[in-house]
Amino acid sequence: MEVLYGLHPVEEALKAGRRRFDHVLVAQERHDLRLEQLVNLCRQCGVRVRQESREQLTLVAQSPAHQGVVALVKAQEFLSIEDLFTPGSSAANAAGNKGNARLLLALDGVEDPQNLGALLRVADGAGVDGVILTERRAAPLSPVAVKASAGAAEHIRIARVVNLVRALEELKKQNLWIIGLDERGTSDYDQFDLTGNCVLVLGREGAGLHDLVRRTCDHLLRIPMAGGVSSLNVSAAGAVVLYEAARQRRSAAAGALPAAAGASKPRKQKGLGS
Repeated sequence: MEVLYGLHPVEEALKAGRRRFDHVLVAQERHDLRLEQLVNLCRQCGVRVRQESREQLTLVAQSPAHQGVVALVKAQEFLSIEDLFTPGSSAANAAGNKGNARLLLALDGVEDPQNLGALLRVADGAGVDGVILTERRAAPLSPVAVKASAGAAEHIRIARVVNLVRALEELKKQNLWIIGLDERGTSDYDQFDLTGNCVLVLGREGAGLHDLVRRTCDHLLRIPMAGGVSSLNVSAAGAVVLYEAARQRRSAAAGALPAAAGASKPRKQKGLGS
């Protein structure tokens, strides 16, 4: 079993219905409408609820940031890369994606669980079809990351792979363009067509993309910086580009097609966006 803590993560896990709950602990010192609503949701879902002291919840969660709610749940099951070959059930359409164009997010060794959680939250909000994580040298989907995602980790499709380069090559075979975000990129993110089938690849904090991953990308985009620093935090950068992709897809769905070169055509057309 795994531990989930915090109001939003526990609530969203209950709503998503993907995990089996053993029981939920609530702080006996807390009495408010928000907690009462969560307890009622637990009862509707047939999940046992127990009251414990706040100190006991801190021991179970191994963190004082539990907000008076801790759940014991079955470990989350990850998808395979093949599961992401098809579009998601509803997120992409809700974001206004053009047709069945897919938008995936791949994380190349993001190590901070807060950044991981923030990126999952952004990906869910931007209508991303799925997220690809690496098994090694990266932040795990820990209770800290889940809480930072505000429950988005319970709704978005997540695949975990051993070799990111191999996974990206498989996605190329499925007619997806691989778009890396790098301060050395040759195109500005807002001048690039992101309405087609594409994978946005974000690198490690500080170091950015691994060399082999960078070479696997079809295009490298940059975010122009007007100040004294050369780049944004990875979660902020991901938010900027993913919401630009969502904006472009809404515009395309409304008939205002972008004129920029980019990833809107099949991969068989060589030289696109160069």
